[in-house]
Amino acid sequence: MVREWQERAAEKAEKYGQLQQQIEQIVVTESSRDGAIQVTVNSSGILQSLELTESASSRPMAKLGAEIMRTVQLAQSKVPDLVQQVVDDTVGMDDSAAAHMVSESRRFFPEPPEDEEEQSRTSGLREMEVPMEDDYEPPPKPPQQPPRRRPVEDFDDDDFGSGSFLR
Repeated sequence: MVREWQERAAEKAEKYGQLQQQIEQIVVTESSRDGAIQVTVNSSGILQSLELTESASSRPMAKLGAEIMRTVQLAQSKVPDLVQQVVDDTVGMDDSAAAHMVSESRRFFPEPPEDEEEQSRTSGLREMEVPMEDDYEPPPKPPQQPPRRRPVEDFDDDDFGSGSFLR
């Protein structure tokens, strides 16, 4: 009985070793629609390479950056299916740890968002972007004036007046 248990444990350890090696070898390469951008990510979704053609340099930087990110997300979204395929080929989805690995991969690398062009075709609406300018200046403060003194009646330098000094 112990020997059988040891054999199953050794077999399982070997399968997990194969699983780890095969997952580490996963790479996904994706290109943008026009082929101007090509990215490669590994099984962890980390960018391994980025290649741009000359036509990519004519795009506005904001648009180029968004297209690069979209292409990376597209490549990353294919990682979970490849991880599941490796799990199926090695330990199988019946193993709870392997099933958890696949579900975590799907959680970390969901489907990429729709393209702006696809969104405009499907909904007919586009989000309006209004640039914000921070040119607000608070109104100037009125100049400070010294406090006014009440006029003194019957001011006398010699102070020989008959009035009280407690007025």
